[in-house]
Amino acid sequence: MFLLCSLLLALALAAVPGVRGACPQPADLKNVNGTRICARLYDKSDPYYDLCCGGAELSLEPGADMPYLPSGWKNTISSLVVAPRCELTVWSSRGKAGKTRKFSAGSYPRLEEYRRGIFGDWSNSISSLYCRCF
Repeated sequence: MFLLCSLLLALALAAVPGVRGACPQPADLKNVNGTRICARLYDKSDPYYDLCCGGAELSLEPGADMPYLPSGWKNTISSLVVAPRCELTVWSSRGKAGKTRKFSAGSYPRLEEYRRGIFGDWSNSISSLYCRCF
């Protein structure tokens, strides 16, 4: 009985729109002209997943190498989506220094859930990055 209830709950959650958040699907990351995007970064996240991936957005082309982020983006990224067959490497300090983490293809609506060391997390902690696609 427990197994049946768990299965029904999983099916219900998968069928309800918005349960996975407002983040785009990784396969949908494309520019207006249809060219490929490596990753898209957002400056807003929320405790409610359906309100994540909001606010200003920064799209990264494959091969984007930013040891210094554009004005207004240093330590403000709180949600991100990485395209299929791509990988985003981030650093906690400018010039590709400090703690590092690699995000593979997927949606990351709340960077608060990803640890950076013992006491920190990756929300509002990204200062430099490199995005590559295979």
